[in-house]
Amino acid sequence: MDGLLDLNLVSSSYRPSEAPVLEEVKSVQAAAAPKPTLTPSSPEAILDILRQEPDYESLVSVLHVLGSGAADSSPLNITRPGSQSAQIIQVLITEIVPNYWTLLKEDSPVPELCKPKRPSELELLLRCLRSITGINAMLVRLRALVQEVRSEGNENRSRSAASLNITVALDLLGSVLQPEDAVHEIWTAAAATAGDSDVQRRALSHEILAVLGGGRLFSLAAEAEHIIQQRGEKDAQKFWVADPQAYAEWLGGTIAMAMAEEPSDKETKFLSDLFLRALRLGQPDLLVKIITQKLLFQQQSKPATFSIFLDSMLPMEQRKVMFATLKLFSLSYLDRYGSCESDRSAPAAISSVAGAINAILGASTTRREHVVTWLTSSSGAGLGEGVGIRRAVLSVFAQDRAALSQVLDKSLNQFGDQLYIKHSPVLQQEAHAQVLLLSAGYAYRLSPSILTALMRSSAWLNTISNRLATTHQRARLLGMVVGEAFSALVDRGDKKLDFHTGETNSGEAQWYKSLTQVSDNIGCFVSLGESGPRKAPTPVVPASLALNIFNTTPKPERIPAGGPTKLGFIIEEVEGDDDDDDLVPYAKPDSDAEDSDEDPTLIQRNKPKAPVYIRDLIRYLRDTESYDHQKLALTTAPILIRRKANHGAEVSEHADELASLLIGLQDKFDIEDFYDLRVQALISIVVAQPQTMCLWFAKTFFDGDYSISQRAAILVVLGLSAREIAGLETSGYAEAASFPSKALPTQVERLYLGDVTSREQSSRSNLKPLPLNALDSIANSLTSSFMAPLLASAVDKVTGSDALKLSTFTSRLDASNVKYKSRTKPRTRIIPNTTAQLISSSFFTPLTARFQAALHSKVSRTRGILFQPTLLALYIKTLGILLHSAGPSTLALPDMTAELWAVLLSSSVRMHCVGDLGVTRAVLFALLVLLEVNQDRMRDICQDMGKEVVETQEWVASVFEGIRGGDGDGGEESEAKGMAAAALVRLKEGVDKYQLLLAGDLIG
Repeated sequence: MDGLLDLNLVSSSYRPSEAPVLEEVKSVQAAAAPKPTLTPSSPEAILDILRQEPDYESLVSVLHVLGSGAADSSPLNITRPGSQSAQIIQVLITEIVPNYWTLLKEDSPVPELCKPKRPSELELLLRCLRSITGINAMLVRLRALVQEVRSEGNENRSRSAASLNITVALDLLGSVLQPEDAVHEIWTAAAATAGDSDVQRRALSHEILAVLGGGRLFSLAAEAEHIIQQRGEKDAQKFWVADPQAYAEWLGGTIAMAMAEEPSDKETKFLSDLFLRALRLGQPDLLVKIITQKLLFQQQSKPATFSIFLDSMLPMEQRKVMFATLKLFSLSYLDRYGSCESDRSAPAAISSVAGAINAILGASTTRREHVVTWLTSSSGAGLGEGVGIRRAVLSVFAQDRAALSQVLDKSLNQFGDQLYIKHSPVLQQEAHAQVLLLSAGYAYRLSPSILTALMRSSAWLNTISNRLATTHQRARLLGMVVGEAFSALVDRGDKKLDFHTGETNSGEAQWYKSLTQVSDNIGCFVSLGESGPRKAPTPVVPASLALNIFNTTPKPERIPAGGPTKLGFIIEEVEGDDDDDDLVPYAKPDSDAEDSDEDPTLIQRNKPKAPVYIRDLIRYLRDTESYDHQKLALTTAPILIRRKANHGAEVSEHADELASLLIGLQDKFDIEDFYDLRVQALISIVVAQPQTMCLWFAKTFFDGDYSISQRAAILVVLGLSAREIAGLETSGYAEAASFPSKALPTQVERLYLGDVTSREQSSRSNLKPLPLNALDSIANSLTSSFMAPLLASAVDKVTGSDALKLSTFTSRLDASNVKYKSRTKPRTRIIPNTTAQLISSSFFTPLTARFQAALHSKVSRTRGILFQPTLLALYIKTLGILLHSAGPSTLALPDMTAELWAVLLSSSVRMHCVGDLGVTRAVLFALLVLLEVNQDRMRDICQDMGKEVVETQEWVASVFEGIRGGDGDGGEESEAKGMAAAALVRLKEGVDKYQLLLAGDLIG
């Protein structure tokens, strides 16, 4: 027992002993002890720790070591490319991030709430991956996860581990690139790696450009996000690296941030190359806007930085950026629609934009030549833009004699060229006429001898002669206006040129002549950054409403403390006879589907009311999360806009904002007749403000960032609006929108209009939604009406002579009687056809002019969207419907005919007709409309457009021979062949009748 007690005492007191048993116990205890926190000092040690699945403390120590070496040239700097750094980054992305990403995000402080004294573990991890090696490793990981999810197929549509890893990878990629100086850090790491080796630095620069600016990163991120949404994650997190607009904003911001730090010449060249690469990602206007705002319009910005940024580009690249900048200034700060504006409109904005342009040009001769080219090129001078941008540009050259002389000479020679007069769009000629008049005014004030010598030259005489000799009415008017304006500056007294016509004395002609007196100054452009892009005016709250803004709750009535008030009499209930048979009971209220819910808590009693003002309608349209607001806005918009059109300035001030909201509106709640209601609301806007909104819609169709379906909706709106304005269509919304105060009393109205109740019911029955193919239906009906006389004459020729037919003889007798009676009819007052002129100038001309500009555009995106077969066919049908709406009595019919014929015979349109029956039918329909409207002008057409007539006849004949069908099967091919046959018959009649004129034109 004593021995046992001694043994226990020894074991409990842990006395040292030399027995081997105690040594084994120590070894067992040492093996079971936890891993100590290691402090790695080499890349090999770091790699070993990361591969052994470290705990959180070990990972934090590794990140601190890597973060401390990321800013110097130590071996622990893994931002520099190398074999060991690549292995460490690979382990961090594939093993550490999937396990510790959520924990690292939770432990990191929020920068908006507090400023940490030292970087968090998450920031240290992001710094380690913020290099071209880290970004490439993340992309490789993301691509592998995408392929893994795709390989699963449709067997497992639920959220798998691979889709979760894709979410983490996208979140990591966005966090690494989130800082504004991310591009600067990536370039700095690459430049430090390359050192003095130009070859290595150039290779690393090309790799960064390909990843960030070439679309490799953005396209892969967008594909990964799309896969997550396909896996049932409809409400999944949205990542900015997969959003084209957000990615362009980030890229522009990082480039501007790096340029503001006054980088070296090599980094400046890299940043300019990255910017030019990014322009091809689909958001060029947004990139130019961000760079311009951050480098020019901020308080701490230096204009010289923007000049240095442009100097690092090649001349042709500078030209592209300069043209995009001028377009940005016009859209954001000057007139956004319309070709005419007052001399007094926005002089401060024009002066500020002129100051910005002057700062960008600086002393660079190359950029000044580019601006002169923009003013005088055949497709420049801001096609379709307001005159404000041209005023701002020319004010920069107000004191530059050489530049003004160059602009005058080039503009005058181009303005008088016969091919330019015949083939250039009208909008283009109007813009160049404005440039010519503005430059003439500046040149005359600077040195009158410049303009005097120019008017004595042969170029001036040829310009006026060619303009007066043209058959294009608008082109001739512009030449007359320019001639009178120039003569008013140089000549005195009776020597002034005056054509003594009403057209040159109209309001528009007087406005053109006044451009020679415009003189704008170069102002301070910093105010542009403070004001920002021009927005719609904010409605002012009336004073009566402003008093009750903060006190909307009614005050409770005070109840006296005493008892009830004593009345002077008491009502007693008297029992009487039950003679209530003559009393009509109230009707039961209509049942509400929303009140039939069994759960009373789900019934909504506070339902929104229909909007009464335009600002309320805009508020409802912006509330995309409310079903009631969206439905009320769509159902009320057509009537409300028409009702407010001629009362106040609500519609005119908010027309463009309303149109933008309606075009971009999505059917999020699956509202019944959503697209028809949206089209009707847009038609109401065009009918209310046709002169301004037609130009806005034409500009939006070609330059807006919209889908094909939204652009098709714009064409439908323009076509149906033109028919309603021309009186060919009647909308039930027009009568429903009339104010009750303008109606007669019911008894009086019944004397003139019959039963009011039946008329109201008929007007309500007219409120029917338009079919989805409204323009197609109109085109088919017009085609049938065009072909009906041809079919009737063909039947007459087959059945026999017209003289032996009683019906034909009777019809001719009736026609003679009508002709005889018409001689005795009294003369009617002639009303000018202003509607046709409106359709020509506001609807038709902007569409054709911008189409011609798009044909010569170097931007492949615009051409790719415009020449989609469905959209191209709808566009051509719209032009035909517009020409038919204008009618044969319009004064601008020769100009509209020439413009439409130029579109139909363009090589791009005829190329798309090959193999596409839809486009072919659209072209044939427009050609039939053209021939029908010009039925009484075939002599003039054969005389002025002989080459077009012969070329069209040959093309239609080839189409007729190439189309199979005509067996009466009623298919699309048979219809197209019938349309081609009808066009051939019409053309052959004109050619046979006026073949001498055609021969003379072709010989000449």
